[in-house]
Amino acid sequence: MAVWNLGSINIDNVYRVPHLPAPGETLAANEFSQGLGGKGANMSVAIARAAARVAHIGAVGVDGKWTVERLMEYGVDTRRIKVLQDQSTGHANIAVADDGENQIVLFSGSNRAITDDMVGAALAEASLGDTFLTQNETNRQRTAAEMANRLGLKVVYAAAPFDSGAVQDVLPFVDLLVLNEIEAQQLEASLGKPLTALGVEDIVVTLGADGCHWLNAAGDQIHIPAIPVTPVDTTGAGDTFTGYLVAGLDRGMPMRQALGLATQAGALMVTRLGTADVIPDLKEIEDAKLA
Repeated sequence: MAVWNLGSINIDNVYRVPHLPAPGETLAANEFSQGLGGKGANMSVAIARAAARVAHIGAVGVDGKWTVERLMEYGVDTRRIKVLQDQSTGHANIAVADDGENQIVLFSGSNRAITDDMVGAALAEASLGDTFLTQNETNRQRTAAEMANRLGLKVVYAAAPFDSGAVQDVLPFVDLLVLNEIEAQQLEASLGKPLTALGVEDIVVTLGADGCHWLNAAGDQIHIPAIPVTPVDTTGAGDTFTGYLVAGLDRGMPMRQALGLATQAGALMVTRLGTADVIPDLKEIEDAKLA
């Protein structure tokens, strides 16, 4: 089987600063680093590192060709990523202060220039029983989810960054909804009904250090505890969790087993500094013996 991920690709520009800049202040950075980011790219890397086949559907500008090469190095099928001559690659300018506080300016760029034709050409190669995954950092989520549903793909939706309108557009086509505790509260408030009344087959709510909840259409509610670790950086942990969950299910694991694997991956991820470039693979998870 395979996973088809319509997702963002960002260039993360990270600046280490003594403190976050005040309005109008010019501040010299002590350190600079650049890496691969974006929720979509993170999830694709996690899926590949979890030993599932993943094809990324997305777009970059000419300045982002290296991000496509990096994804390919990590085992992601990049043939459905378009390089757009008239767009800049999405990027995040991240200031990280010595006290750990951060400030982020996000530019969507080419992530919002995806066309229906690009999505259609990619999903035309999908097979019955494959998985379709998307998040909220691109456009065309509803079009793609509806198309994937019609083609018989399992539709997985990570409702982040949270946007009530985007969720309501995609929800009728979703088989598995993944969101964190705050996003779950926002969704229930915006729709005026509990998650159990949404008509979605499976819902996973991540709870950070408290693990996650799995709710299904049969009315079952199962809690998966977190694995105690000393966190270094929580960036990308949720994306790693979701990617491993999707990969496990695509490989035929029962939900509980896939959630266990995803929990291990997320726990190991928070002990590392970085995003896509430090997502663990299966051997690293096995060697860490976190279960």
